[in-house]
Amino acid sequence: MNRSRLLSTLAALVLCSGAFAQQPAAQPQPRPAAQPAAAQPAMEQLSPEQRAALAKQDADMSQAALQVMQLVDGNRIGEVWDGASAAMKQAVTRDEFIKQVTIDRNRLGAVSTRANPEVSRSLFRAGQQVPEGLYINVRSATKFANQAQPVRELVSFRLDEDRVWRVSGYSLR
Repeated sequence: MNRSRLLSTLAALVLCSGAFAQQPAAQPQPRPAAQPAAAQPAMEQLSPEQRAALAKQDADMSQAALQVMQLVDGNRIGEVWDGASAAMKQAVTRDEFIKQVTIDRNRLGAVSTRANPEVSRSLFRAGQQVPEGLYINVRSATKFANQAQPVRELVSFRLDEDRVWRVSGYSLR
């Protein structure tokens, strides 16, 4: 797929607001197996309509990520896994996901503040460490009670085969 078609595809992925499982997105165009992993469009190459569509998607996905973070804050980690992508469910069991996130969060303590989220996009091809597909990552520099420096809190979403964005990961670093 050439760069302009990829940019058009990414711009077409405008989402409806919702919880951590988003409404179906526009159908992206097929791409060859040799597609590079990074899929972050250069904003200056986009039309005003495409920039507006990406800004709306960023806002929608940031809101969905905040909802996931708030579920984790409320110790409702199992609900995150329950609504997750099949790819995530194949990678980690519900019990292991709950256990690991609980250990990480207990070590850090309660959330003090969360910075405005940053959104990025990735396109992975077959044979990489994660299942093939289009991903949106939402990062926030989060301060916790037991940690002097902010920690990068990351919620990842995958565009599943049914064209619905679902959580594909949650991590703290």
